Amino acid sequence: MRFKAFCQAVAAAAVMLGALPALAAPQAGVEAVWTPRQVTFIYQGFTTHYSCDGLRDKVREMLSSLGARDLKVRPQGCTRLVGVELFPGVRVTMQVLVPASSEQGKKVGPVVAAHWQNVVLMPRNGSVEEQGNCELVEQFKETFLPLFTTRDISYQSNCIPHQITLGTHLSAEVLKPDAEPARSR
Repeated sequence: MRFKAFCQAVAAAAVMLGALPALAAPQAGVEAVWTPRQVTFIYQGFTTHYSCDGLRDKVREMLSSLGARDLKVRPQGCTRLVGVELFPGVRVTMQVLVPASSEQGKKVGPVVAAHWQNVVLMPRNGSVEEQGNCELVEQFKETFLPLFTTRDISYQSNCIPHQITLGTHLSAEVLKPDAEPARSR
């Protein structure tokens, strides 16, 4: 009886191993096009304050991680040369990928190969310093995330003004370009 059970287990393992290549196969690619976007953003937070350069750098970092290209982030509405601002702002111009089959995609540029990639803008287990950006993450989600082609957005916020609280999280699958093949010299 044990031999029969052993043979059944080996057969089941062989079937599962045979299915692994199919399970590990990458998702089918997406045809996409680059399309221009621009937005003006004024940060309004009570817990964490930014200088104009600090806000510019943080917004640029998050937009870059989402795959923006030709990215220009310029401070706007700043009254101080150094130090924190009450309401720092940025003006952003960039290009993002949209599916070539979409209404926007039919109107612009050459088609590029793309894929879905999960991007974490605020990790669930972020440090206290990272969690201090919760107000910025909330506002970024509302202002910038809709400019990108996204799916499976995961968002939770425990942000309380004037307190650093843990628990804010933001991630999404974003349409990103496939890597270009290496060119031989």
